[in-house]
Amino acid sequence: MATYKTIEDLGDLEGKRVLVRVDLNVPMKDGEVTDTTRLKAAAPTVKALADMGAKVIVLSHFGRPKGEENPEMSTEQVVQEFANALWRKVTFVPATIGPRAKESVDAMENGRIYVLENTRFHPGEEANDPGFAADLASLADAYVNDAFSATHRAHASTEGVARHLPSAAGLALSKELDYLAAALSNPERPMMAVVGGAKVSTKLDVLNELINKADKLVVGGGMANTFLLAMGMEIGKSLAEPDLVPTAQEIMSKAADAGCEILLPKDVVVAEEFMAGVPTKVRAADEVQPNEMILDLGPDSVDSYAAALEGCKTLIWNGPLGAFETEPFHTGTVELAKFAAKLSKEGKITSVAGGGDTVAALAMAGVTEDFTYISTAGGAFLEWMEGKELPGLKPLEK
Repeated sequence: MATYKTIEDLGDLEGKRVLVRVDLNVPMKDGEVTDTTRLKAAAPTVKALADMGAKVIVLSHFGRPKGEENPEMSTEQVVQEFANALWRKVTFVPATIGPRAKESVDAMENGRIYVLENTRFHPGEEANDPGFAADLASLADAYVNDAFSATHRAHASTEGVARHLPSAAGLALSKELDYLAAALSNPERPMMAVVGGAKVSTKLDVLNELINKADKLVVGGGMANTFLLAMGMEIGKSLAEPDLVPTAQEIMSKAADAGCEILLPKDVVVAEEFMAGVPTKVRAADEVQPNEMILDLGPDSVDSYAAALEGCKTLIWNGPLGAFETEPFHTGTVELAKFAAKLSKEGKITSVAGGGDTVAALAMAGVTEDFTYISTAGGAFLEWMEGKELPGLKPLEK
């Protein structure tokens, strides 16, 4: 497990210009921020640097402007909410590099916080252009990355600039790395992994990585249907990937060799069509009818997963276990999440979850405060679970 430089490793920062890469890419509706989670996550690092007397220069992307200026994707629209999260005055600079950015930064006083324009207004950002990275670096004396959600991208503001300046991980990033290491790199055992989602094809790397790391692996959502099919069961009209049946069989064989127990549904909730409020039935997993589709776990499955989890010390969770967005097919995910939250609150397990759908499902269950740690990162969290090296982290290693 790599160790990463922290803000303390940068030394005395009073009067120093510090570029801080955060994630201000928050959801908005009618010009208003609808979820401030990422703004609040970025606040402690920015405040800490300002309190040290640094001149704090905040970088972030927003949306996908494809290298062109787009007023609808300006970081200016989140500055006021970010200031509210910080309880500090924040100044917006309508430039990312160039004379306007340099003049603004040169005029900064110690402890001030400036937010630069969207890094993705420049094609050099996503291309990790050395020239653009050097221009960003010229604005500062040090660099802090506090955006785990962007570390899987080798972009100029996440990877390129870190090669020009003394660099470190921010408080939120350091915390995230500590929890991820505790859950995956060096977990207290037994360790259970829960992997859900619609398609096996999108989680192949995760499954292959986890069968060598987890003691128990729950496969849920539409993915489980492909595994049930691989076991010769009738799954009716259920979502599945029949072409991946041999792959599912291979994963089960490898898991058995590795001593990882794969847990699949014992019973399922079925319906003849997928929509809210339709009549449903609970069936044994091997008794699904040709005109039915599997849309959630049955109660026996939830109980068996809960019993298995009760004997574990660590839980890592990515993906829902049913079609949770549509009632009543959220029940399996919600019930298991509540049980995991209870064990976490009692200090019996370390629970780490991440990914967009996962965060939404846990919020639906009302347990986001009780899990040990919930990552808002999507792609970066998934690539970490896959065992991949994240390019934004490499320059921060000690």
